[in-house]
Amino acid sequence: MTTTAASASQSSHHLSPAFPGRAPWGTASKLRAWQQGAMEKYVQEQPRDFLAVATPGAGKTTFALTLASWLLHHHVVQQVTVVAPTEHLKKQWAEAAARIGIKLDPEYSAGPLSREYDGVAVTYAGVGVRPMLHRNRSEQRKTLVILDEIHHAGDSKSWGEACLEAFEPATRRLALTGTPFRSDTNPIPFVTYEEGQDGIRRSAADYTYGYGNALADHVVRPVIFLSYSGNMRWRTKAGDEIAARLGEPMTKDAVSQAWRTALDPRGEWMPAVLRAADQRLTEVRKGIPDAGALVIASDQDSARAYAKLIREITGTKATLVLSDDTGASKRIDDFSGSDDRWMVAVRMVSEGVDVPRLAVGVYATTISTPLFFAQAVGRFVRSRRRGETASVFLPTVPDLLTFANEMEVERDHALDKPKKDGEEDPYAESEKEMEEANKEQDEDTGEQEQFAFEALESEAVFDRVLYDGAEFGMQAHPGSEEEQDYLGIPGLLEPDQVQLLLQKRQARQIAHSRKKPDDEADLLELPAERRPVVSHKEMMELRKQLNTMVSAYVHQSGKPHGVIHTELRRVCGGPPSAEATAGQLRQRIAKVQEWATRMR
Repeated sequence: MTTTAASASQSSHHLSPAFPGRAPWGTASKLRAWQQGAMEKYVQEQPRDFLAVATPGAGKTTFALTLASWLLHHHVVQQVTVVAPTEHLKKQWAEAAARIGIKLDPEYSAGPLSREYDGVAVTYAGVGVRPMLHRNRSEQRKTLVILDEIHHAGDSKSWGEACLEAFEPATRRLALTGTPFRSDTNPIPFVTYEEGQDGIRRSAADYTYGYGNALADHVVRPVIFLSYSGNMRWRTKAGDEIAARLGEPMTKDAVSQAWRTALDPRGEWMPAVLRAADQRLTEVRKGIPDAGALVIASDQDSARAYAKLIREITGTKATLVLSDDTGASKRIDDFSGSDDRWMVAVRMVSEGVDVPRLAVGVYATTISTPLFFAQAVGRFVRSRRRGETASVFLPTVPDLLTFANEMEVERDHALDKPKKDGEEDPYAESEKEMEEANKEQDEDTGEQEQFAFEALESEAVFDRVLYDGAEFGMQAHPGSEEEQDYLGIPGLLEPDQVQLLLQKRQARQIAHSRKKPDDEADLLELPAERRPVVSHKEMMELRKQLNTMVSAYVHQSGKPHGVIHTELRRVCGGPPSAEATAGQLRQRIAKVQEWATRMR
């Protein structure tokens, strides 16, 4: 070991007696291998800027504060500034730092800092308002700046510019992130970009510790995703009534509307999924007695309605956390320290909020960015002891299933966009979608119209289980023996045991369904792993094929396009082709081929 590396490994001798005996947020009793490796790399290279990408739950805070303590002890820096995304998180940073003897003021706003403090904890928004204040502080004393979830510095141009202005003079800058980077092309301050062979510039991390590595090291829990589909019916803004099955191939707009219909608390889908999630929680608590569950809601009205449903289903009150509530941070802390079963919250707990006992989640929001999805799932993966598993309930939406199946894929921030070929990749959202995901989801956007979208009816069907990139199960009604088989998986299992058990449950389900007469079988269907998820690109090809066939038939029959499309809808049923499922499109293609053949 080099002298500098040895110095890093011994740095804990110079820390407060409280560390590492009780690491921040209870993540570890000593440095994990990745934290030690990142420390040694930093101490050996002594860079001014360092970007650490570590999966949620891996212990970024412990690493950052250990490094801060080392830099303070060796007089490389004289003070620390932590920049966090939210008010709640800056307080958590201050509390975590205090446990290892670093005193940060989370209430700092202006003026000289009291001598009792070693630095401040602020938000990106706070820096955006007064960049020169923080620049002056960075110039006056040698400063370490810790930029937590650094992608937030790209949330708006003003925030990025403010961070550059405020912390350009800083002696050292440590950038942290735990999730795939943003999909827009705003450069993130203090991040290095390198051009790849494809000519695209991507962010370059100095140390990366992905979900796959963390899972192998038992640092995070394996995640079982339970997906639910079902029949949906809604009225569009144009006044048309549409019916579709959630999870069936359809246009992006139709997917969005079916998804919103499923999440409507007045339908049957949400109550059925919440009942299933509560049953799963009961099973998990047999092995993890204090396990908690969280519903991530889209807006305040939905959150309140979900909390009411949970009260009706379980007979106990859920902790409700709303982002504009002054007592939100205390509510989260109280829930974290209790053994209460349920918490319902709007977007604010999707990132960074640490409640290690959360083991069951319900993804009840229509945000479909990979960044937000990874942040949301990150709330459930923090491992406290070996064998704990996490369970997340999802609507059967193609993008979400893709994200769930690619949990271990590591991605960097791309400054340049590849040339698009057909439909966009789900990881290449537009800047507008990213803005939607990053703003408060419970604010009134002013988009409500007099004849707004209206959810009319929904039902839930257990669809499949996704685990470690594989899919298991066949469709089953809520409350059926087949669904119970998957809800009853023990909450304490090794990752390979989860895989084996899921394979056994699926084999048993298939064997049971084969023995029953067709009229008694519970939604006989192909096993999930043999059911393809049809992409938007494939849907575009089907619509293109239909339009080509109709155009050919126009010349053959002399009828206008509109007349032929209307006739196809009358004969085959279903909505306009823009909202039709893959099955309906194929049926219309076959029908127009039949007509064309007859005329020859």
